[in-house]
Amino acid sequence: MTAGPAPQRAAEPARTIFFGSGAFAVPILDALAQLSAARIVAVVTAPDRPAGRSRALMATPVAERATALGLPVLRPARVRAPEAVAEIAAVRPDLGVLADYGQIVPAALLDLPSHGILNVHPSLLPRHRGATPIPAAIAEGDAETGVTIFRMDEGVDTGPLVTSRAWPLTGSERAPELEAEAARQAARLLSETIAGWLAGTITARPQPEGGTSRTRPFRREDGRLDPLRPAPELERRVRAYLPWPGSFVDSAGGRISVLAASVVAARVGDEPGRLVDEEGRLALTTADGRLVFEEAQREGRRAVGGAEFLRGQRQLVDTGILSGK
Repeated sequence: MTAGPAPQRAAEPARTIFFGSGAFAVPILDALAQLSAARIVAVVTAPDRPAGRSRALMATPVAERATALGLPVLRPARVRAPEAVAEIAAVRPDLGVLADYGQIVPAALLDLPSHGILNVHPSLLPRHRGATPIPAAIAEGDAETGVTIFRMDEGVDTGPLVTSRAWPLTGSERAPELEAEAARQAARLLSETIAGWLAGTITARPQPEGGTSRTRPFRREDGRLDPLRPAPELERRVRAYLPWPGSFVDSAGGRISVLAASVVAARVGDEPGRLVDEEGRLALTTADGRLVFEEAQREGRRAVGGAEFLRGQRQLVDTGILSGK
């Protein structure tokens, strides 16, 4: 009897390190943990931070999920510190995956894994590079959005593109729901990509030179509603800026947070910056149209619907809002 060919030995799973902190990254971590082509050898996340009124230390969503999965967790305060680089190098990663991490990964780590570090970014790059791509897509009225996987380089979201997935926007999305959908889409896309990337059947290509835009972290003042802007633009910002920085105006009765809004046409005599009664709801007159407060909240009180809010704030009708400091 002649012997047949020796069976081929299955490729070992790639030793994989995951960088992530926020909630967007959790479904992506789950998807990565289920792949046979990759084996997570460490999860790098932000340190525990004080939270809430008690200021008790709280782990990041990724740290909590990694612990539940039984994965080793590293929490460097500065990932570029020599001791952090050495700790990560010690796990000998073949591949890195990053999503919603919050720190710049140094060059010393980018080339450490032989298959590089793949960044999972919630926009259609090169549009909306930077820290706040999901709010930017809503605030700017984009017709579509998506997720992109690219190989990281030393720039901010500038590395070569591996793959992407797009879907249309309806014009009614709010940031928390869109983030959750982007995370689901990204997790599926990563699951479909990793094996081909490791095998070399999927390759990266340079990003297009045109269509680039950049975003930045928000400041609280970014949430101030400017009545010199048109009402449709402000309504998009109300949806985009949830939960941070939120949207608000300062009135004679204190700060009003606007959690949901709609737009109606201006009326004769409207001047930007007035609070008016719009069919039983408080509204802000703007440069083009009225922004109707469909859900609002006074400081220290609960959020209520627009009609209930106006019933308790009738004194604000026909008053002006206060400008920022």
